[in-house]
This record gives sequence, C-alpha cells and structure tokens, in this order.
Amino acid sequence: MLSGDCMPIKTAEFAHAFLDRDEVDYIESFDFFNSDWIKTGIKEERLIYRHWFNERNRKSLFYASMNLQRRLGLQRKVPSDIQMQIGSQWWCLRRRTIEWILEFVHRRKDVMRFFRTTWIPDETFFQTLVRHLVPEHEIRTRTLTFLMFTDYGMPVTFYNDHYDLLLSQDYLFARKISPDAKDLKERLGKLYVARNVRFSISNEGRSLFTFLAGRGRIGRRFAPRFWENEGPLGRERTLMIVTCKKWHVAKRMVERVRRVTNLPALDYLFNEGSTPLPDLGGIQSYLEKRTRHRRALVRMLFDYWQSNKLVFCIDPANIDLMQDFYNDKANVRLLEIECDFTDDYLIGHATRVGLAGEQTPQETIDRLLPIIRHDVKFESDRLRDAGFANFYRIRESGTVDENTVALAGFLDIPMDKAREIAATEYLYVD
Repeated sequence: MLSGDCMPIKTAEFAHAFLDRDEVDYIESFDFFNSDWIKTGIKEERLIYRHWFNERNRKSLFYASMNLQRRLGLQRKVPSDIQMQIGSQWWCLRRRTIEWILEFVHRRKDVMRFFRTTWIPDETFFQTLVRHLVPEHEIRTRTLTFLMFTDYGMPVTFYNDHYDLLLSQDYLFARKISPDAKDLKERLGKLYVARNVRFSISNEGRSLFTFLAGRGRIGRRFAPRFWENEGPLGRERTLMIVTCKKWHVAKRMVERVRRVTNLPALDYLFNEGSTPLPDLGGIQSYLEKRTRHRRALVRMLFDYWQSNKLVFCIDPANIDLMQDFYNDKANVRLLEIECDFTDDYLIGHATRVGLAGEQTPQETIDRLLPIIRHDVKFESDRLRDAGFANFYRIRESGTVDENTVALAGFLDIPMDKAREIAATEYLYVD
C-alpha cells in the first residue's frame, strides 16, 4: 500500500531480496478492543454505529448521526466469527493473501456491509481479514513504510537533507516526502534502480526525531508542573544534592562520601529505578511514586537512618525537582560536578540513549554532537542562573585544593576528609 507521498528508500534489488527472504505478510494488526493502539477519541463507537458522513468536512452531521443512534439504541454487533484488529494502513501483502481476501469479500457480503459504514476502515479492514485468513506464523506485525508523527498527530514530512537518515532505517519505503524535496526525490529515484548498494541500518530515526523535536520546550510548551504540597522536611535537617551528567562519576563521589564520612548517601534516587533503597512501605517501589511523594520519601529516609543529614544524586535536567526541595524549610545544598566531555563519550551517550547506533552515518554523528554538547552546557548554565543558595562546584579540570574547599563547604566536614574525597584517583574515569 503506497501513496503519492511515498518513495522507496532502498534499491529494488534490496527490496526483492528482503521480500523473498521470508514467506510472510507485513501488516500491523493488534486486537481492536484490548490493545492501546487507539490513543484518544472514540473506540468501539467506530464499529457499533453506522457512519455515513465524513468526520473531517461534515463534523456536525457525523456526531449528530452517532448521537442519534446512541439515543435510539441502534447499536449493531461485530460479525461473531471475526476478531476485530487494528493497525497502520501501510501494509505489504503477498499476491496469495490478496487473492484470499478477494475470495472472502465475494463470499461474505455481510462482512462487507459491516465495514462499509465503519469509521476509518483502512485501519481495520485488511488488518482483520489478514489475521482471519493467514496463519499467525506467516504474519510480521510491522510495516515496511517508515513514517513518524509529530506531537500533534500530524505526519512528519521529509526534505532534501533527510536522505542519509532515510537510508539507514530498517524499511523499504518512507512517507511523507515533501513535494518540494526535488533533490531528495531524484536521489531516491536513482537509488532504486542502482545495483550492489550496501546499506548500514542503524534505525535511530524515531528516537532521534523525538530528541530533536523536544529540545527547547521545557517551560514553554506546557504549563508549569503541579507538584503536590507535602509537609516540610524540617528546619533542622540538611539535604545535600549532588548533580552530574556523568552518572558514574556522581555515584563514585557518593560512594566515597559514604566511606569517608559515614553519611547516609544514595545514588540517582529519582532517575534510576534500580537505586538500592530500604523498604519504606512501598513508597520507594517505582520512580513515578518516588517523584510524586518525594518529600514524604526523603522524610522517611531521614527517619530510617535517624540522621539529620542526607546525600543523594539528581540528574542536571531535573531542575524543577531541585527547586521544589529548595522551597522547603530544610537547609538544602547543591554540588555540581563539572566533567569534561570528549567526542567519544558523547557518541557513546547517544548510542546508549538510542540517538545513534553502530551503523549511524558519520554525517549524522557530526550533526548530532554539537547539539548534545550544547544540551549539556545548557543544563549547567541553567543551574547557575537559577540562583540556588549554598551552590558548590567541583571540576574535573580543577586542582585537588580547589575541589577540597568546595567539598568541605558542601559536606560541612574537615578539610582533611574533604581532601581524601577530592583526591580519589579514579573519580572521573569513563
């Protein structure tokens, strides 16, 4: 199934070899009622009511008709021997499967009458019949057409500079190609008839788009977040927050603090679900719950260790979480560990979070590196601009003496103990 906005992103030679490899159909098909494929809007109403009007250009008639059927109780049943499925319309089916569907359509007029007045049948008709006619082991629940959607539910459009990105995806076709992307169309057309082309499949397109599209939107695109108004931690308590983009460095720091000072200290309490915690009655069980009841959680940790001091790590991106703790009556301190970031480390970071892969073209890496480096710097600058009191900073490039002074102030410990921590040789090793 192709549209006028689709184009091949592999050679015909590659496509033939790919399709000949397995005797299967490629079509998304998920259970209509039990899957979460439909994110918003009406669901079962698509099927149990008859739809004669186009919802886009005759919206009032569409909903008036559906509401009238609802009031009159004119619901209908799905054909009893058909299990409704739903999925993307961009399928790729074998000739034999199409012939089976045509035979079924000729034989089952009742099913045709049913689908004729369902809403958005291109997402249910073929998806349902293929599951009904084809053995499960001959179905791959995926499409061969690469497409993405924006946060507003609109298809992402590809332009001339997306050529390398498209070729590295694990798909045979892509949509939507912009009608103005003449250079892209020409290059893809020439590619299709080429021979002996090798493709490096990295398949990072969707995660890369999500990352790039989400940059610069914090505090602008959404209203300010609402944090629950929980009780204070207590004026007599001191909360010490360590923040560092290199999590392994912060964890080593916290481990040294535990050994040298015996202070209760935790790793990334609100960023890593695997952070070891004592049993606090379930409030510590998963990240969402920890964040939602963060002050209650921290109070319980103070009580568990019977201490008025507590150290834990937070990712620099969670500035709103830091701000919330600073709004408390407790004495809050913040230590930023400023690390050096080599290109190799940033490439590794991009790979770990799914922005790049082993086969990602160097051209894509070259464009991505400055963006990731700028994001790291942006988070650090934002911390400094926030005006946090009791804000300390140690640097990988700083001397032991400089870092000792900052650690002594942050932890409120003697200089000799602070120096013991600052002089840790392996602290910044990647």
